[in-house]
Amino acid sequence: MTASASAADGRDTGPPDAGYEPDPHRWRALWVTLVAGFMSLLDVTIVAVALPTIQRDLHASPAQVQWVVSGYALSFALALVTAGRLGDALDRRRIFLLALSGFVLCSAACGAAPDITLLVVARLAQGLAAGFMAPQNSALIQQLFRGAERGRAFGFFGSTVGISSAVGPLIGGAILALASGAQGWRWIFYVNVPIGVLAVLLGRRLLPRTRRSERGHLDAPGILLLGLGVLALMYPLVQAESGGLSRLWWLFPAGAALLAVFTGWQHRLVARGTQPLLDPRLFTTVRGYAVGAGIGTLYFIGFSGVWLVFALFYQHGLGFSPLRSGLAVTPFALGSASAAVVAGRLVERFGRLLTVWGLAGVIVGLGGTALLLRFTPLGIAPWVTAPALFLGGVGGGFVVSPNITMTLRDVPVRMAGAAGGALQTGQRLGAALGTAALPGLFYLVLGRSQDYRAALVTALGAALVGMAASLVLATADWQHDRRASRRRRKCPEEVANDPVHARQT
Repeated sequence: MTASASAADGRDTGPPDAGYEPDPHRWRALWVTLVAGFMSLLDVTIVAVALPTIQRDLHASPAQVQWVVSGYALSFALALVTAGRLGDALDRRRIFLLALSGFVLCSAACGAAPDITLLVVARLAQGLAAGFMAPQNSALIQQLFRGAERGRAFGFFGSTVGISSAVGPLIGGAILALASGAQGWRWIFYVNVPIGVLAVLLGRRLLPRTRRSERGHLDAPGILLLGLGVLALMYPLVQAESGGLSRLWWLFPAGAALLAVFTGWQHRLVARGTQPLLDPRLFTTVRGYAVGAGIGTLYFIGFSGVWLVFALFYQHGLGFSPLRSGLAVTPFALGSASAAVVAGRLVERFGRLLTVWGLAGVIVGLGGTALLLRFTPLGIAPWVTAPALFLGGVGGGFVVSPNITMTLRDVPVRMAGAAGGALQTGQRLGAALGTAALPGLFYLVLGRSQDYRAALVTALGAALVGMAASLVLATADWQHDRRASRRRRKCPEEVANDPVHARQT
C-alpha cells in the first residue's frame, strides 16, 4: 500500500517505529502516570463506603449524598474524549500536569467542604479534572513504548484500572478505621494531596512533550454533540436511585440521536479532509479497536456494579464494618493484581485467547462465589468464598490488561488520546449502567423477599449476563483471528493482496 493510500485510510505512513527513539525516562514516567491514574479511578469507588458518615455529618438527604459518587462519575465520563483529543492536538504532558494539579486542588476542596452543596460542586470539578487526566495515560504509553515493551506497559496500566476499582472499598474502609471521629471521612480526599503534589513534581521532570508532527486541531461542534449525547445517556443512570430511569427515560433516545448526528458529522469532516474529534476510521480500519471497545463496555457493566452489591450485602445484610466488608472482597483484588502484570507479557503470544480465558475465569469465580454465599453459613462466608473470588480476580486480570493492549496497540500515536478517551468513555457508560442496575435489582429482590442472599445471587447473576455477552464477543474475535492466521499460512500471497487484510495490517 502506498504512503498516500495509508494516509487516506487514516493510519500513519512509513514504518511503525519510524522516528522512534526510546526515552531513557520512559519507565519512571510510566509510574508517575499510573499513580495519578490510580488515584483518579480509585475515587470512583472509595467514597461509597463513607456515604453514610458524610450524610450524617453534613445533614444531607440521600439524593444529595448520592451526587457525591454519581456527580464524579458523570463529569469524569463527559471529559474523556475531548480531553484525549486536546492532548493529541496540543501537548499531552501539559494537559496531564494541569489536570493533575486541578485534581489535587479539588481533592483538598472536597476534604474541606463545610456543607453538602460545596462538596458536590468540588466533586464535579474533581471528576472533570480526572477525566482530562485519564486519556493521557494510555496516549503517553503509546508515545513512550513500542513492541513488547508496550505490551508490558499496558499490562501495568490494565492492572491499575482493575485494582483501583476492586480495592476502593477496602482502602476507604481502612482510612475510615484509621481516621476515627466524626470528620474522619475527609481524609479520603486529603490523602490525594501529598501523593498528587509529588506526582506533579516528578511529572514535570520525566514526562515527554507531544511532538509537533503529531498535533492537530479541535473539532468544536463535535465536542458539543458528543458531550450532550453522553450527558443524555448518563444523567438518567446517575439519577437512578431517585427515580431517574422512569422520569428521564426520554433522554436515552435523545442521547442516541445526538450521537448519531455526531457520527455523521465526524464522517463529513473525514470526507472533507479535516481532522475530526473521534476519527470513525478507528472503528473500521484499526484492527481490534471496535471489538475491544465493545468487550470493555460489556465487561464493566457487570464488573463495576458487583462491588456496590457486595458492600450492600456485607454491611447491611451481615452488619460488617466498611473495613471488614472491603477485606471480604480483597482476594479478587489480589488475583487481579498478580494476573494483570503477567498478562501484559503473555498478550503478544496468546492474543485474544487470553481475554477469552480471563472472561471464563471471572464468570466461574463470581458464579461460584454467588453459589457459596447462597448455601453456606454466613458466619464463614468470607473464608469459603476467598478461593472463588481469587479465581475471579485472576480472570479479571486477564481481561482488562490484554483487552486494553489489543484495543489500542495499532492506534496511530497522533490519535492515541482520542482513542483512549473513547475506550474509557465506553467503560464509564458500562460502569454507570452497572452501578445503577445491579444495586437497583438487589433492592428490588430484597424488598419483595427480605432475603439478602436471594438479592445478592440475583444481582450477581445479572452481572454475569453482561460478562457472558462480553465472552461471546471475545470468542468470536478469537475465532476470526484463528481463521485469518490459517489463511495466511495457506495462501500468504493471496492474503497479502487482500485489501481487507491490508487495512488490518
